[in-house]
Amino acid sequence: MSDEIQVGDLSLAPGVLETIVTLAAREVEGVAQVCGSQGLAQLAQKAVNKQAARSVSVSTEQDAVTVALHIEVEYGSSLKVVARNVQAAVAEAIRHQVGADVAAVDVFVDAIQFTG
Repeated sequence: MSDEIQVGDLSLAPGVLETIVTLAAREVEGVAQVCGSQGLAQLAQKAVNKQAARSVSVSTEQDAVTVALHIEVEYGSSLKVVARNVQAAVAEAIRHQVGADVAAVDVFVDAIQFTG
C-alpha cells in the first residue's frame, strides 16, 4: 500500500493507520505481539511470491475502515477473549484518533507464545 487512504476529508498514509492499529493491539492484555502470519500456507505463498506477509492490513470503503491483523497470544490467555478485546481496542483507537467509522476488525491468531 503506497497510496494514501482517504477517510472522509482526511488523507492518511497507510503507515499511520497501521501504527494506530499495532499500538492499540499491543496494549491488550494477552497479546504477545503483532506479527506476520507464518503458517505453512503462508510460507508456501512466500516461496512462490517472494513477498513477506503483512501483519496489519487497512482499507477503506465508503468512509469506513476495515482492518485485518495477525497476532501472537500469550500462553494461558483465552484466545476468544483476547481477540474480542483486540477488536474493541482497535476500533476505539481508530474512532478516537481518526474519527472514522470501523466496518470490521478481523483478528487472526497465528501463534501462541510460551514464556519460560
